Amino acid sequence: MTAQKTRVLGEHHYAVTTDWTGNTGTGTSGYREYRRDVTITIDGKPELLASADKPFRGDPSRWNPEDMLLASLSECHLLSYLHACVTAGVRVVSYSDRASGRMREDGRGGGAFVDVVLRPQVVVAEASMIEAAERAHAQANAWCFIANSVNFPVLHEATVTAVE
Repeated sequence: MTAQKTRVLGEHHYAVTTDWTGNTGTGTSGYREYRRDVTITIDGKPELLASADKPFRGDPSRWNPEDMLLASLSECHLLSYLHACVTAGVRVVSYSDRASGRMREDGRGGGAFVDVVLRPQVVVAEASMIEAAERAHAQANAWCFIANSVNFPVLHEATVTAVE
């Protein structure tokens, strides 16, 4: 009898290496004695220099986890939206998002995001496509893997205009 390889359809695996680079010589000997610097790598991709957010003693010139979560939500919606527009016969010629998010500390050392607002500015090829382009945001939200993985609302304040 030979072993068979089992494959779960639709399951995807991701791997990342996160290395702390903030040891200033004494490790974590005290809360103020180390930097929050991190290097994140994925095989075949550029390194991402990260840290904590500035209020948490991080380097404000580096990406922090909150930045990356917001960026993930924004990009996931964009990619899902483009697919939804193709499916609906809408030709998008420009897309830019000015996303923002609110995180609230809980007073016990933790906290959580309260909400994220995506503000896509979309330009479509023809005015007749505007209505379908507006509806495509709901479909994109339903398809976005990242939005479906968080426990706070991801809101949309989209503007759609036409080239004409």
